[in-house]
Amino acid sequence: MQRKNNILNSSRKGMAMIMAISVIVIMATIMALSLALTTKTTKKTMDLYLYEQSILLSKSATEYVLLRIAQNGPCTHINDLSFLQDDLYNIDITTRYAYTAPLPAACPANTITVQTPEQNGSVIIDIAVSVTEDKNATSEPIRYFRRTIQKL
Repeated sequence: MQRKNNILNSSRKGMAMIMAISVIVIMATIMALSLALTTKTTKKTMDLYLYEQSILLSKSATEYVLLRIAQNGPCTHINDLSFLQDDLYNIDITTRYAYTAPLPAACPANTITVQTPEQNGSVIIDIAVSVTEDKNATSEPIRYFRRTIQKL
């Protein structure tokens, strides 16, 4: 007498179908979570890259301002200097000079008067680097501010 496997027959006919559907649902859930995690990781990496790039641009802009001051002399009017870098970064530069009471003749009106000779002849450089509103580039607004005090 031959013995037959009754796993797919009689009362268990639908069991294989239920197991196949549950495996498909579990695999689809794992794939959806994996895809969501990959997308989130990619956006975070891009945001971190843009933030680090804005830090480097602020350092470069500080060196640029110091170069302009060295070329044109102290009290050079560099206030509200703005420029776009690659149409993605907006860099705003503002300078203020600090001198003691007899101000140099070429100094602008926003010069700070200081009392001690140690502070005489300084420049305060404010640099704000922000990423332009491009929804393809970043998922959140990125802005970096840097303030530098340099002796002239």
